Amino acid sequence: MRFIIFGSPGAGKGTYASRLAEKLDIAAMSTGDIFREEIKQKTALGEKVEGFLKRGELVPDEIVIEVLKDRISRPESEKGFILDGYPRTIEQAKALDKITKIDAIIRLIVPEWVIIERLSNRRTCRKCGAIYNVKYLKPKRAGICDKCGGELYQREDDKPKVIRERLRIYEAQTQPLITYYEGKVPFADFKCESVRIPPEIAVEKIIQELKRLNLIK
Repeated sequence: MRFIIFGSPGAGKGTYASRLAEKLDIAAMSTGDIFREEIKQKTALGEKVEGFLKRGELVPDEIVIEVLKDRISRPESEKGFILDGYPRTIEQAKALDKITKIDAIIRLIVPEWVIIERLSNRRTCRKCGAIYNVKYLKPKRAGICDKCGGELYQREDDKPKVIRERLRIYEAQTQPLITYYEGKVPFADFKCESVRIPPEIAVEKIIQELKRLNLIK
């Protein structure tokens, strides 16, 4: 089972990917998480990646592919994986084709108003990075992280004007990828039209769609 998950900012990719991976006993691979882990562990790769990020540059495709090849070859990936955050371009998709076969695209279809409602109410802990929502996932004390007592704040890219621009950029970048994969691999679509849908219900619906397509039993 080798899947790619596509979804706009705020669609729930990370949340759904990790829960799906756990239920299906496969690996969840987020390129962002992998890079953060390598930087934290001060590996040679982490130092390379950190250099690009500090200069405000994108991590080159050859390094990302090197990382994915390594992760895909590990024992925890033997049963399969869900890729989150890669590919982002046609060139990356073609490079991925050379190292593995993708069985399906999990596509999250979420209206703009739901994304804005979710993200504009999101608050992040300055200390540990834990995420809350002032309407649907409130901390016990307003403005204070339950886990570490850190201050909660609203990121600049979680403000409505910025969210709309992020969505515009995402659509422009992702549509060519959708076109690239159409006809090549099946799409398991999950349409979310509510802000309040619990992650476990969303994940169950995605699993039912994967079963309908005979991708899992």
